[in-house]
Amino acid sequence: MMEEGLKNYMNTIKETNFRFEHQTGFYRGKVRDVYTIADKYLAMVATDRISAFDVVLPRAIPYKGQVLNQIAAKFLRATADIVPNWVVDVPDPCVTIGRLCQPFKVEMVIRGYLSGHAWREYQAGKRELCGERLPQGLLENDRLPAPIITPTTKAAVGHDEDISREEILRQGIVSEADYAQLEGYTRALFARGTELAAERGLILVDTKYEFGQLDGKIYLIDEIHTPDSSRYFYADTYDQLQREGKPQRQLSKEFVRKWLIDNGFQGKEGQQIPEMTDEIITSIAERYIELFEHITGERFMYPDDVDVQERVRRNIAAALDKVET
Repeated sequence: MMEEGLKNYMNTIKETNFRFEHQTGFYRGKVRDVYTIADKYLAMVATDRISAFDVVLPRAIPYKGQVLNQIAAKFLRATADIVPNWVVDVPDPCVTIGRLCQPFKVEMVIRGYLSGHAWREYQAGKRELCGERLPQGLLENDRLPAPIITPTTKAAVGHDEDISREEILRQGIVSEADYAQLEGYTRALFARGTELAAERGLILVDTKYEFGQLDGKIYLIDEIHTPDSSRYFYADTYDQLQREGKPQRQLSKEFVRKWLIDNGFQGKEGQQIPEMTDEIITSIAERYIELFEHITGERFMYPDDVDVQERVRRNIAAALDKVET
C-alpha cells in the first residue's frame, strides 16, 4: 500500500514555523500547529506528529496529518446539518481554516463499547466511569447497554482527566444549559457516525467531540471520527471474535498504545519511549492509510510535492487572502 508513496516517505511535517499576514498568535499542540489570524480565524496544520498517553512520540508518521485532516473534513461536512462547525475552508490536504471559537474546557467522549481506557478502568475493578455505572460481568469490547458519555477535562499540557457531568456543573466549567446542548449534540453526532461507519462495514466504538462558542452560538470544532479521536471495529467479524474471546480487528490508534504498553511505556514518569524503527513507522503509516480508505471509501492520494512545507505555506497564504480580516 505504501510503495507508490515511498518517494515522499521522509517528507513529513514534524513542525511548522510560518509567519502570515495578519497573524496574531501561534500555538503548538500535541499534533497540530495552529495560527491565529486577525483574532478571527485559525489556520490549523495537521502535522505528522503522533501522541499517545498524552506524550508526543519522537518520530513523525508519513501522511498522518493528511489522513486526519481529510477524514475530519469529510465528516464535518456530513454532520453540518446536526451542529454548525468551525470550518471556513480546507485549502490543503493537511490544513483547515476556521472560525476562532472559545473552546469549552471539556472533551465530550462517548462510548458504545467497553474498550480502550474504559476497559482498562473496568479491568482494574472500577464499575463507575465519570458518574456512569457499568454492569458487572462485561468482557473487553462488549457492547454497552446504551452509549455513555464520559467527559474529560481538556488539558493544554499533560494528561486529560476523567470528570463527571455533576462535577463539571459543580465547578462551573460549563453552564447547565450549555452542557445539556453539548450532550444532545454528542449523542446525535455519535448516532450519525455510527450510521456512516455501518455503511462502510465498520462499528464506531467510541469517539470524542470538542465544541466551542462564538457570539453565543455553539460550534463543533477540531476533528471528528478520525483514528486519533475514534475507535472502529470491523463489523463482519465482531460477533465471532467476541464469542471466541479474541481481540477485535480494529482501526484506531489503539494499536500504537498497545505497542507502547507491550514495550513498557504508558506515559508514566521514568518510563522510556521504545525505539521507533523504520518498520514501526511504516506499519503505523499503513494503518492510518488503511483507515482512510476504508472509512471514506476513497483511494488515498499520495502527494507529489517535493517540499510539503512550502506547499502548505503557499496554500494557507492563498486561502487567507480570500477571508475577511
